[in-house]
Amino acid sequence: MPLVIGVPAETVSGERRVSVVPDVVKKYIGLGAEVVMQKGAGAPAHYPDEAFEGVKWVDDANEVFASADIVFGVQPPSQAHIGKMKAGAVWLGMLQPWSDKARVEKLLKKNVTTFALELLPRITRSQSMDVLSSQAAVAGYECALIAADHSPKFFPMLTYAAGTIRPARVLVIGAGVAGLQAIATARRIGAMVEAYDVRPETREQIESLGAKFVDTGVSAAGTGGYARELTDEEKAQQAEKLAKAVANCDALITTAAIPGRKAPIIITADMVARMKPGSVVVDMAAESGGNVEGTVAGDKTWVGDVLVVGPTHITSRMPVHASEMIAKNLFNFISPFIKDGELALDWEDEVIAGCCLTHEGQVRHDGVRQTLGL
Repeated sequence: MPLVIGVPAETVSGERRVSVVPDVVKKYIGLGAEVVMQKGAGAPAHYPDEAFEGVKWVDDANEVFASADIVFGVQPPSQAHIGKMKAGAVWLGMLQPWSDKARVEKLLKKNVTTFALELLPRITRSQSMDVLSSQAAVAGYECALIAADHSPKFFPMLTYAAGTIRPARVLVIGAGVAGLQAIATARRIGAMVEAYDVRPETREQIESLGAKFVDTGVSAAGTGGYARELTDEEKAQQAEKLAKAVANCDALITTAAIPGRKAPIIITADMVARMKPGSVVVDMAAESGGNVEGTVAGDKTWVGDVLVVGPTHITSRMPVHASEMIAKNLFNFISPFIKDGELALDWEDEVIAGCCLTHEGQVRHDGVRQTLGL
């Protein structure tokens, strides 16, 4: 029997992405696998059923879970869906591994092998599988557009019959993938851009995109490409220097998020109060608590005469390309282990071992096991 890959429709409200796209489905079939999809799974991402050739269609998610050897997902499976999975089946996608102990316990009880791509080792070989990076690029792009859309000022310099309009000043906090994409997009629109990151090595990347680096004199270089936690003294020094840059901008975009943790508060209410009337703040980290004090996830809040936007499901705003990126990430992860229509996992492979959350009734990731107390 060939390997059966299952693709259920996403059920989380606001989620419009899908874990496979038509071109990638063809590749799985070419490897000898069978693809089973729930009818309408691709519709929210503008991929109609008829676009997927060679797929076996079923009416509901339960049929997908009951028949699939490996299930793909953008959002984690519900408790009910885990209960419908075959014992020994594999789940691949995003699992929010630190957020739900009960879900992990259910996966263990059902003996499901899970690969959470949030746990992907940050090595060169894994870059083409990196869902966090691909989706961060989408989010950074979207946040720059949200800022431009809500700003009462032109982003680019504009010359008209009566004179010249100066370009807007944009400040981006965080220079990871999302922040760099926000910088690049705001620059393309024509804004004057400054950016700040606690990791000093990002200065070169920021300046290569035509933005000015805001130097606060604080370094928080950490491990694995992420920033470390700042001391209280460092936070005070950072806040003092950063407040001046915030007060001078017309649009502020914050992108500082750490997977599995509450987003750090970087912009205080006092900083927002000192911004110019009509300024706009876009807090990309709103769903994980926000970088801006007073951000309301999924809402727009006026703080005096400053608009604070807390967008949610940002990547679902452009589901076509976001889905295409996820689909390719998943394919690049799993395809080397599909041989002659069968799944042959190599547990000596550091990507496989590093991404594995549960296997054979055990939590395989030390960090998640300790965080959840399992």
